[in-house]
Order: sequence, then C-alpha cells, then structure tokens
Amino acid sequence: MVKKYFENLAKALLDIKYNDLNEREQHVIQAIANQEPIATNLNESFRDQLSFGQRVADKVAEFGGSWTFIILFITIMLVWMIINTLFIVSEEAFDPYPFILLNLVLSSLAALQAPIIMMSQNRQSDKDRMAATLNYEVSLKTDLEIIRLHQKLDELIAAKSNNPEQDTDQK
Repeated sequence: MVKKYFENLAKALLDIKYNDLNEREQHVIQAIANQEPIATNLNESFRDQLSFGQRVADKVAEFGGSWTFIILFITIMLVWMIINTLFIVSEEAFDPYPFILLNLVLSSLAALQAPIIMMSQNRQSDKDRMAATLNYEVSLKTDLEIIRLHQKLDELIAAKSNNPEQDTDQK
C-alpha cells in the first residue's frame, strides 16, 4: 500500500516511476509522503561521524593556521637563535650558527603538519559534498511541495468554476 503511494506520488510529481528515481529522490518522495522534514543540521551529523584521529587532525590544522601559532612559532625561533648566538661566545651553544638543529626541527614540523592539514581539507571537501546533497534534497522537496500546492489550487479553481452556484449560495 505504502509502496503504491510512493509510486503514485513520484508519477504525479516527477512523471517518473518510483523505482527509476535515485536514492536521494526516493528519500525526498518518502519524506513528502510521510510529511517529514528533510533538512538536518549538517554540522552535527558530520561531527558525529568523525573518528578521534580526525577530530585531533582538525584541531591541529585549526591551531596551525592561527595567529597564536604564528606568534608562538616566531617567538620560539627568535629565542632559539638568540640563546644560541649568545652562547657561541662561551662555546656552550647547543645549536651554533647556521642552526642546523633548528632547520631539522622546522623541516620535521613542516613534514608532519602538511599531511594533517591536507587531511582536514579533504574532510572539508567531504562536508561540502554532503552539504550540496542535502541542499539538493531540500530544494527538490520544496519544488515538489510547491507543485503539489499548485495542483491543489488548480483543482479548487476548476471545482469552483464548474460549480458557480456555490458562490451565490454563500452570498
């Protein structure tokens, strides 16, 4: 019975058989038939599906792209260079000029940070695709509901024009 209703609704609104619709379109038809909202909070549903590692990578990427990180990073580099430059005079510098250990640390940081940021960007792309899909569903449902309203209005107008006596009875 329900399947037949979905089939009739798909035929009436899209002029396509229900089974010929893709999964998203079938979901929209079901939502219309069941009078359910289709819009969801993308941020919550996306956040819920992230693993612990993915959440950590997002936090690292968020921190790595902040002014706090940049200022902290520059401060540490300057302190490192100043300490090692001052200790060169007393020959106790742990990383004398040309700061080879500092270069190693910076290279290691870049080698670790780059893939983490890329993972975070890939997840953002996934989130954007998910948002586009949800927007399509909401737009399709809105369009189909408007079509249904137009059909109902057309039926009311046709019924009223076929039975003009109703107007005179109400006056």
